[in-house]
Amino acid sequence: MKIRTVKASDYNDIIPVINDWWSGRQMADMLPKLFFVHFSNTSFIAEQDGKIIGFLIGFLSQTYQQEAYIHFAGVHPEYRKQDIGKRLYNTFFNVVQEHGRHIVRCVTSPVNKTSIAYHTEMGFEIENGDKSVDGLPIGSNYDGPNQERVLFIKRL
Repeated sequence: MKIRTVKASDYNDIIPVINDWWSGRQMADMLPKLFFVHFSNTSFIAEQDGKIIGFLIGFLSQTYQQEAYIHFAGVHPEYRKQDIGKRLYNTFFNVVQEHGRHIVRCVTSPVNKTSIAYHTEMGFEIENGDKSVDGLPIGSNYDGPNQERVLFIKRL
């Protein structure tokens, strides 16, 4: 497996499969091509034999000079449990630290229990929200009306 930075053309390979990778959840609209064009230095592709098996889209915050943000990450379902996500995240952590960033943030949907478990296993802490659902702190209306999110932070 090889990890490399994204290219704008990777968008054309990822968008057709992204909803399948999320078991039919409609996720493609959350990943516009602009991320592949404007954040290529901090976004990564995992490839095996020329096939994309994982990706991470992240960027350096322009507002908070100590922070970086992971917008989207995914691993092909047939390649999960092989530390591909961990390698992508660690590549991102190393690059953002080279840019003087020591805080990484990301969010996930409260229904995505796998993502919540994964991020806490990777050392992310769940931030306090403005409400709680099943004991889980939630940011209500975070991405629009009724779009609740679990907010994560990791200090590097």
